Amino acid sequence: MAKLNRDTVIAEALDLLDEVGLDAVSTRQLAKRLGVEQPSLYWHFRKKEDLLSAMAEAAMAPHGTAPLPESGDDWREWFRENTRSFRRTLLLRRDGARLHSGTRPGGANLDQLLHKMAFLIESGLPEREAQIAMLTASRFTVGTVLEEQADPGPEDDSTDIPQIDHESAFEEGLNLILDGLAHRIEHQ
Repeated sequence: MAKLNRDTVIAEALDLLDEVGLDAVSTRQLAKRLGVEQPSLYWHFRKKEDLLSAMAEAAMAPHGTAPLPESGDDWREWFRENTRSFRRTLLLRRDGARLHSGTRPGGANLDQLLHKMAFLIESGLPEREAQIAMLTASRFTVGTVLEEQADPGPEDDSTDIPQIDHESAFEEGLNLILDGLAHRIEHQ
């Protein structure tokens, strides 16, 4: 195996996550997968929570490459696509929403978030409402993806419980958020 570095550990940990799920990820399994002794992982991560945080940050990298809004962009279309991008990114990994849940943006991610909020403010939302809009979209998306990733699918076709089309339900919820924001902007 090549020299063990932080990026290699994170990449292998994410592959392990996709194979076994978040509950089964362990530093013991990861060390075995990497061909090292478990204590060597502590060189890069002092505790498992540090590893999980780094995994969550790396798992969100595809969303971090989404275009940032520019002055003059349609705020509704940007907000819609930004939220969709976040959902797609969470769905890329098994238990992606659970892995992301509870994390806080830092570094470049925080800079991007501040840019997005500044765009919403420029579009007519007061600062506090721009913050709440981003938080609401984030929590809505994480919650819907949590449910989607936990859905066992049709268990018994004879039940009267309608099957959920997760993507349609997400889009309808996103429309409700956008309609509320548009109402706030229009009635200031």
